[in-house]
Amino acid sequence: MIMEDLSHRIINNLRRIIAERHLTQAVVGEYADISESQFSRVLNGSVQLSINQLANIASGLGMREIDIITYPDVYIKKDVDDDNDSEVFLQLRLKKDKKDQILKLVFGENNIEILNR
Repeated sequence: MIMEDLSHRIINNLRRIIAERHLTQAVVGEYADISESQFSRVLNGSVQLSINQLANIASGLGMREIDIITYPDVYIKKDVDDDNDSEVFLQLRLKKDKKDQILKLVFGENNIEILNR
C-alpha cells in the first residue's frame, strides 16, 4: 500500500512538472531512456518506473529524485546538531545603573558581585 501511494505521488508530481515546464512525454521518456508510449504507460500506472529511470528523469530535469517525490516542495536535510543547545552571545552597552539592573534581572541579586569582577 505504501509503495502504491508513493508511485501515485511520483506519477502525479511528474505530470505537474511536465505541465508546468511545458515538456512533452517524449522528452521526459528520453530522460528515462524509454519510448514515449512506454512513458505514457508509466504515467497511466500500467508500468512501474524503476529507480534508475527516476534518477535519469531527475537528472534530465535538473532536479534530485527526492525533489520529484516531494514536489513542489524541495527536501532540505535537517542537521542532526539542530537539536543541540546553542551558545549565544549578547553584547549590550549600558550605563552603570542600567547594567546593574539588567544583571540583577538576569542573574539575581546574589550573582551581581561575581559578575562585576
